[in-house]
Parts: sequence; C-alpha cells; structure tokens
Amino acid sequence: MADDVRLFAGDDGREVSVIVAPNSGGRVRQILVDGVGLLAEPTSGDPLSTGWGSFPMAPWAGRIRNGRFDFMGQPVALELNHEDGDVGGGGTVTPTRPGTNGPLPDEDRHRHAIHGTTFARPWTVDVRERDRVEMSCPLAGALGWPFAGIARQIIRLTPTNIDFAMRVESLDGAVFPASLGWHPWFAKPDRLEFDPVAMYERDGAGLPTGRLLLPPPGPWDDCFVNHRPIRLHYDRQVAPTITVSSPADHWVVYDGPDHATCIEPQTGPPDAPAIRPTIVAPGVPLRLTMRIGWD
Repeated sequence: MADDVRLFAGDDGREVSVIVAPNSGGRVRQILVDGVGLLAEPTSGDPLSTGWGSFPMAPWAGRIRNGRFDFMGQPVALELNHEDGDVGGGGTVTPTRPGTNGPLPDEDRHRHAIHGTTFARPWTVDVRERDRVEMSCPLAGALGWPFAGIARQIIRLTPTNIDFAMRVESLDGAVFPASLGWHPWFAKPDRLEFDPVAMYERDGAGLPTGRLLLPPPGPWDDCFVNHRPIRLHYDRQVAPTITVSSPADHWVVYDGPDHATCIEPQTGPPDAPAIRPTIVAPGVPLRLTMRIGWD
C-alpha cells in the first residue's frame, strides 16, 4: 500500500523486512524472512478488520462486556463494535451501536466493545528510520471513549527479531482504567509449545469470570496466566521456530482457525476494567513490550 512503512534489516545473507500499515490501525502487515511471511494474510478486503497482521490494542485489549464498566462511581457506556457468534468468534457491528446505561436492551446482550479505540484508526508516524518506526494515536474520538490520552508505539527490526514497545499516557489530567496488548495472527504452525500456569474460567459469553482454573488441552480461545515465551514450530527451512516473549503475565491464545493461531500478550484479561483494572494517571503511564523472534 502507498502509505505503508517498510523496515529493513539483514546480515549473513539473510533478508528481513517488515511492512507496517499506520493507516490500518498501526499494525504490522507482514514480517518477511527471506521472502517467507510469518503472519496470516487478510481473509477479507477490509483493511481495518481484526483478522490479519499484528495490531496493537489500546486502551483496552479484548472485549469489554456490553461496552459497560463503572469507574470512580460513574458508569461508562462505550459504543458496541462486536457481536458474538457461533462461528469464528463473531463479527463486527456495522455501524456501531451506541452505548447505553440503565437496563441492557435484549438485542445488545451479545454485543461488546472490542480491542480498543486505536486498531481501526490511522496512527501518526512520528519517527521513521531504516529499521525503526515510532507512531502515536489518540485514545478519545472513537467508540465513545471519554478519557483523554494517547497511545505510543515503537517498532524496531533486527535480523533475528522484531521488538515492540507501547505505552498509554494520560492527557489533560485524565485518570482512567486501561489494558494493553498486541494481536498477532501467525500463519498456522504445525505445533505450539505453551506451558501456562492457569486459565481464566469463561462464562456463557466467553468472558472471564475472574476465577482461575487448571488449563485443559486445546484448542483454545482463552486467557491464560503465563510467564514463559510461547513457541510456534513449523515444518519448513526458513524460520522453523517463532518465539513470542513479553513481560506480560496475561496471554490470550486463539488457535481455532485452520489458517492461523493468535498469541496475544496483554497487561490484563479481557473485560479488564471489571476484572483486573490498571489505572493510568498523569505521570503514571501503562507500558508493555513484546518480542517476536525467529530461528
């Protein structure tokens, strides 16, 4: 795409490049190692869909139940942009439905606010170098998010890995709950190496209850407590092992699709304002890093 940013790195004959799409939610469109793409390609023509590449999630990751939460004694009602379904986890609500307080309308019981305000908005490129890009995106101005803030993301490429750093900062004295994460869609691996400590129990809507369980065998579409890198193994000569590492202690793993597996480090579980809120305030940002490496 004309507005994409391409990063380059390489040594010992290996060519590595990354295509960043600032206008498609500040996401990485593709990671190419000797011409082999590591991420799943789009399955639709929608450049802002949630089903491809690797996109940042801010100021919340995953779903907020019915777009509602209470903060400091005040109700917050976000616009609803996702509807649960039996196949593929549901889909987008187009146009979004306005958030409501008071009794929940029956038609909205399976609708939520998903993945934050930045994944479907253009990010501003603040710094661009051969192997590095810095971008930013305001938090307010989408889905009815009422708190002033900004998300900042740094992406840096080396011959053996790509490093991501993100932070959410308060603006204009705002104080608000937040969670961060990335949502990379990897090309389907032959084997997944994953050893979580615990898994969140899910309710009928597939959202965490707050109770932790011993993880069952996959397939999964769940949030885990995990402290180790996750590895994806492939039967191929180029990049046969991809390692995803992060200081995050919450990880969502979604390996139901035939074409892709999602490995998502997050600062908290889905529905974090209700389950495990982290507060952002002036001078107190929320930060997260992620590394995707290949052998």
